[in-house]
Amino acid sequence: MLSGGTGDIIDPNDTFLHLKPIVMNQPGNLRSNSEMFAAVFCPSCQFSIARDAKACPECGQPCSPNITQISETQLVSPRAANSPAKTAPRASMESSVDQLIGQQIDRYQCKALLGTGAMGRVYLAHHIDLHRNCALKILPPQLVESDPAYVERFANEGRAAAALNHPNIVTIHAIGEDRGYHFLEMEFVAGQSLRRLVEEDGPQDPVRATSLALRIADGLAAAHMAGILHRDLKPDNVMLTHLGVPKITDFGLAKRVALDSDALNSTTGAHVEVVGTPPFMAPELFQMSEATTSSDVYALGVCYFYLLTGRLPYSSPVLSELIHQVTNLPLPSLRNHVPHIPLEMSECLQQLLSKASGNRPRSGVEAAQLLSAVLGESEDLDQLMHSAFAHQPGVKWSRTGNLFHVFLQFSDGRRQTVMVEPSSHAAVDRTLRISSVCCSAQSVYFETALRLNSEILHGALAIAEIDGEAKFLMVDNYPRATVDPEEIRRSVLEVAHRADAIEKLLTGLDMN
Repeated sequence: MLSGGTGDIIDPNDTFLHLKPIVMNQPGNLRSNSEMFAAVFCPSCQFSIARDAKACPECGQPCSPNITQISETQLVSPRAANSPAKTAPRASMESSVDQLIGQQIDRYQCKALLGTGAMGRVYLAHHIDLHRNCALKILPPQLVESDPAYVERFANEGRAAAALNHPNIVTIHAIGEDRGYHFLEMEFVAGQSLRRLVEEDGPQDPVRATSLALRIADGLAAAHMAGILHRDLKPDNVMLTHLGVPKITDFGLAKRVALDSDALNSTTGAHVEVVGTPPFMAPELFQMSEATTSSDVYALGVCYFYLLTGRLPYSSPVLSELIHQVTNLPLPSLRNHVPHIPLEMSECLQQLLSKASGNRPRSGVEAAQLLSAVLGESEDLDQLMHSAFAHQPGVKWSRTGNLFHVFLQFSDGRRQTVMVEPSSHAAVDRTLRISSVCCSAQSVYFETALRLNSEILHGALAIAEIDGEAKFLMVDNYPRATVDPEEIRRSVLEVAHRADAIEKLLTGLDMN
């Protein structure tokens, strides 16, 4: 929480954004203290910061101590600007909530403050009946009084999220109210946020970043299948356990943001309300479209970009300019920040952050499939091959580029070569193609080949041009993202035996 000049308290995750220029230290241009608060947006990433902050806690960029003009983007409470009398209860909010430390709320003993968020404060608490620690999210009573709709949304979304049970989602155990304090009891995650991870450790290794993004997508997928949107996915809303497992929190509890209609080129009125945190909002949300599973996927893409680079994809000292960038400018090149990033990851990020919602994965389910394919592609195929054949007698293999040749010798002395290579499909559809040449595709063999093909349970007999000549091939395919060494081993042996048998049946020879 940040304190304003009159003692008013601002939660930087629960404020209204207005596009009104304010020039500091110039007579006649300052608002009254009741209208101006000591928090502004970072010029680089739009994260809310204290006016005297030396560096942004979101992107790490330094804040000039000599700045004389606050960004056009200001944090101003409409209640402060339009109804000053209503701000009085907020003046004591911070102190009244902090008094909960050491106190009992319902069956919970509040032990320490863990942090603040869009819907209040989170405390480490002890469940008196069950003798366990938990996280208790509490709405300050003053906020309850000033915005009853906030309470209703808190309860409704809390009940919906409580139905989610997934290893990548923070579990909600209970919802209740005691002496005017509305609360959610949540699983206590003894770790750090995704934002803190990047702040302390810097950009993550591409494979690690992709693995984290995949697990977050898995959590989103579970929510989307249950009909629940997140609406405000960002690094602050992803907690990491001490084992590094990401868990999403605050499902559906996104803040409402009021924007001047000029910033949105809208004629709907003086202010328009949207939901979310601007740098993580999909372009269509700034065009007054409803939040969807696809807009959650966009926010996932921003988190993925942040994990890879330590930066947000779009930033501007002016909110209207940020909106212009998000809706119009191409995605900044990843290779400027991560020169050696695999092509598959770059393509994946482009899809997640596509400006057209129809070009993105439609939900967390499809996003997880895409990331799974990309992560599988980034695994060391050499290692998979080694694991598959290291202890297999009569098998040798070599590699040329992405193509592996596996050489097998059977007990009867016959030999067969099998080719293993990833397909060139889009990442989500990419397969590992396992094939072996049977013989020349001469017309005299067609009838027999068709009959054999109908009898094959797995894989197929196909025709392909190899070195300018049509050949019969035995072919089998596996999803690249999930194939394991045992599947590779079994498929290679089966394809080799079938191809050899077909070659022997059709030609009586041993040429491959």
